[in-house]
Amino acid sequence: MTKELLISAIVFGLFVVCPRMAGMTHILKNHTSAPLVITVLLGIAFSVPLLLLMIFVFSKFGVWGALGICVLTDLGAAFLMKEISITAGLETFIIAVFVIIGVKIAPVITGIAAGLFKG
Repeated sequence: MTKELLISAIVFGLFVVCPRMAGMTHILKNHTSAPLVITVLLGIAFSVPLLLLMIFVFSKFGVWGALGICVLTDLGAAFLMKEISITAGLETFIIAVFVIIGVKIAPVITGIAAGLFKG
């Protein structure tokens, strides 16, 4: 295993554990009687093909395509939990917009910051 692969894998793991994930875990804990550790482990197994699908879609259609997959999976989760509503759809849309803005603006801000720190 190369150093680059190890660092990339750790970074990916840190990205996956995000505030949104904590919120969803909290909802599952409070609204289901399913054991949380088993739910997480089974969820990881279920998510692997979805992550591979997102990688494929991203390679073909870019961030817009990958974001579409993310929005669909969020709506699917909401539907399965029987909590889908106009509010859930709107929240998903707003989060998607912020992700798009972040993905598009991050390189611009980074370029400006790199120029400032160069000297």
